[in-house]
Amino acid sequence: MTKKILFFAFAVALLSLNLFSEEEVKKPPSSLQYEIVVTATRLEIPAKEVASSVTVITREDLDRMKKTTVIEVLQDVLGIPTIQNGPAGSAASVFIRGANSEHTLMLMDGVELNDPISPSRSYDLSHLTLENIERIEIIRGPQSTLYGSDAIGGIINIITRKGHGKPRISFSTQGGSYGNLSVNTEISGSSDKIHYSLGTSYLQTEGFSAASESYQGNEEKDGYKNLSLSGRFGYRASDNLDFDFTVHALNTKTDIDNFGGAFGDDPNNTQDYKSYFLKGQMMTLLLKNRWEQKLGISVVKNDRQHENLPDISHPFDSEKGHFKSKLIKIDWQNNFYLHETNTLTFGIDYQQEQGESEYHSEGIWGPFSSIFPLQKARITGYYLQDQIRLAQQFFATAGVRLDYHSQLGPTITYRLAPAHFIQKTGTKLKATYGTGFKSPSLYQLYAPSTAWGPIGNKDLKPEKSTGWDMGVEQFLFNEKLLLGATYFHNAYRNLIDFDFLQGYINIGKAESKGGEFYLQAQLSDSILLRTTFTRLEAKDKITGNPLLRRPKEKFTTSLNYTFLRKGNVNLSFIYTGKRYDKDFSTWPYPLVSLPGYSLLNASFSFDLHSNVQLFGRFDNLFDEEYENILGYGTPGISAFAGAKFLF
Repeated sequence: MTKKILFFAFAVALLSLNLFSEEEVKKPPSSLQYEIVVTATRLEIPAKEVASSVTVITREDLDRMKKTTVIEVLQDVLGIPTIQNGPAGSAASVFIRGANSEHTLMLMDGVELNDPISPSRSYDLSHLTLENIERIEIIRGPQSTLYGSDAIGGIINIITRKGHGKPRISFSTQGGSYGNLSVNTEISGSSDKIHYSLGTSYLQTEGFSAASESYQGNEEKDGYKNLSLSGRFGYRASDNLDFDFTVHALNTKTDIDNFGGAFGDDPNNTQDYKSYFLKGQMMTLLLKNRWEQKLGISVVKNDRQHENLPDISHPFDSEKGHFKSKLIKIDWQNNFYLHETNTLTFGIDYQQEQGESEYHSEGIWGPFSSIFPLQKARITGYYLQDQIRLAQQFFATAGVRLDYHSQLGPTITYRLAPAHFIQKTGTKLKATYGTGFKSPSLYQLYAPSTAWGPIGNKDLKPEKSTGWDMGVEQFLFNEKLLLGATYFHNAYRNLIDFDFLQGYINIGKAESKGGEFYLQAQLSDSILLRTTFTRLEAKDKITGNPLLRRPKEKFTTSLNYTFLRKGNVNLSFIYTGKRYDKDFSTWPYPLVSLPGYSLLNASFSFDLHSNVQLFGRFDNLFDEEYENILGYGTPGISAFAGAKFLF
């Protein structure tokens, strides 16, 4: 209760600053201030007006990095530890501000990607490549008020490219270490009535052993293949009626190992994964453009197959699994532009998710089967948000949401986010307070019992979080320098864990808190410097132990240099501090401390012609040996080079 009082006192203080501030001082627009953010409020607004802790990765940033996948890009982001259990294609996760990986809601153009058949309803980030992506927005802290279940820790929203201008075709290819080869093609353009963009990519790599080669018995390479397609198409039927369509599909094949550590290698353990989604949206303006409606419908399907046939390392053991899921969602959003100082947003969304799976194994103890029959769940959500802007200095959003789950009943979440911008000094004060929830997954609710005991539990309650933060941003030197600092605190309760005697139960409590510090400096027209530092304390409130795989410190810095209007060099340094993991090869799974590590990466590009670019990338130039998951391999020094052609 004390924390709530402090928060609202701070919000009142911000408002009083606005009421008694001096007359507004006119200043020229700044690219730092006026960057557009969409995900924080479901409306396009300048970053200056957003109280939430937001990171925006633009298309220009992606072009500088010359990376291949989304998980590689997220390594540099403030407040996000990333992990991957092996080479490209291996399972990858993030922990926004220390929250569990399943507490991040993954979106693409607003379409929910979290997999309903995953035991915890998480999303595997390993398969997302960068073709046709315009920007990536990361929102830290609880966001359930606008987005419902799963947004306990934050949101990652991938926004695809909208075609503009004359038809444009690009083709690029890249090759390098670990047998890496990638090919990308994109086409985009627009006319008075239509816009279109379509991107395809193919990635293959021989990889390295997922079970770390630092341990005995791990020599076989684990390869990966990924074929992806992403498209966005729009049609303007009239001045106040637009249609937008998005499609995304991928087909992957991954070689995996049995486990990390000694003798975890497996030469024929594979996973095939197919996924696609379709989204259609209609947008219309009524009442002299004061009422904006967006009506969207989306369908997401996932199909994952796992096969591990007998081989020399396990001649009597085999396993097969097949996991299928589907998510259908309808979203009706209404924005009422009541006044230049006030926008009201009201919406209703309905989703139905379903999943089924079967798993079979053979071994020295005989055959075993686990069948999860088709199960469904429905959630209907109602959300309301009010957004105010006063004198171009005080900005605030307040929202509330009601969700009704077909099995669990109602859940209410809310959020308040004020910000005050002092024009005279270039200072922004901001704060947020909100709640979040995550419904139990289909597997946690309905998994059938086995001879060993119960698994699913229909009496589970939603996991819940309460989070708040306070921060300050300072613009200096005609807004060429931005300094920022934020303190955050998140509390999690009703966390779902597995008990061997009772199955899944609400037993967990956790806490994460810390500070985020960042600097962005335009040192000259050609030099851009970015630096971030995160200090995190995340612990299990029941046992008192630190949460696994969350580093206490993470430091990143990047320097980008553009020369001759044709060349670009980007250097980035990442330090990940000490964190804890468990040694699952020894009962009772003791805690193990993993040492910190440093990565130095570099990329470059040079335009030989207006239509031809050469580029390259070097990763882990220190050739650092490290583990971000105990027993699993990580890449050493790597080099990649390629070319891009524009037509």
